Amino acid sequence: MRAFSWEKIMKQIRVRASSLGELFDCPARFEAKNILNMRGPTSGKAQLGTAIHAGSAAYDQAILNGSPISINDACDPLVDAIWKPEFEVDWAEDKPSDAEAIGIKLLTKYCKEIAPAQRYAAIEVTCENLEITDLGLTLTGTADRIRIVGDEFGLSDLKSGGRAVGSDGKAVTSGHGAQLAVYELLAEHTFGKAMTLPAQIIGLQTAKTTARVGLGEIPNIRAMLIGTEDDPGLLQHASKIIHSGSFYGNPKSMLCSGKFCPRYAKCKYRS
Repeated sequence: MRAFSWEKIMKQIRVRASSLGELFDCPARFEAKNILNMRGPTSGKAQLGTAIHAGSAAYDQAILNGSPISINDACDPLVDAIWKPEFEVDWAEDKPSDAEAIGIKLLTKYCKEIAPAQRYAAIEVTCENLEITDLGLTLTGTADRIRIVGDEFGLSDLKSGGRAVGSDGKAVTSGHGAQLAVYELLAEHTFGKAMTLPAQIIGLQTAKTTARVGLGEIPNIRAMLIGTEDDPGLLQHASKIIHSGSFYGNPKSMLCSGKFCPRYAKCKYRS
């Protein structure tokens, strides 16, 4: 990558791919969680997402290993993640029993409707650190899936939430491009194969009344990451925010809440 002219950077800052969107949404929240290591309880909705990831990964990994398991067996790690979480969970108005019911319903739909049409080369790929020295960033993260179509490879990422699937039955892809673009870079760096297929979102809608799954694609996502001196990309912007220490707050963020931000109670930007 061509050196960016605004500053000579010496220190490498570690940035998780999953946190990049948060940096642009609210730098103050990014700093609290990723620089200052401030922590709060995990929300019930986030834990449901973790549980679905655990169950679907168990199901897909078993197929990849040549020893398929039943959907019921895949539900075991899902249930464990809800009832035996590794970290504190603030369920608030949610209930673990409701999360279990929704999670099992969604996992079942995933196993019946999505998994049979997919061919995966790797599951839950923990990527090696990718250093971009001229920007002072070290990228890291875990890619959900690497899929194969013909002789091409591509990234697939599971996204759960109440609005993960649109009214057209397709996964909502808006807002996920930057994160998936970094995952693509990391996957190529670690897996050693070019990711030439469009990035794929597997949407899992966690609404109580409607459990839906759907697919969506984001083509050419890496174009937004790497720019030039005249037209900086997202990584240049991220580097400038992080290394300048300009961690300003965004009180209009959809995630400006004590549920999602560990510095919310003392945040000066909310006044």
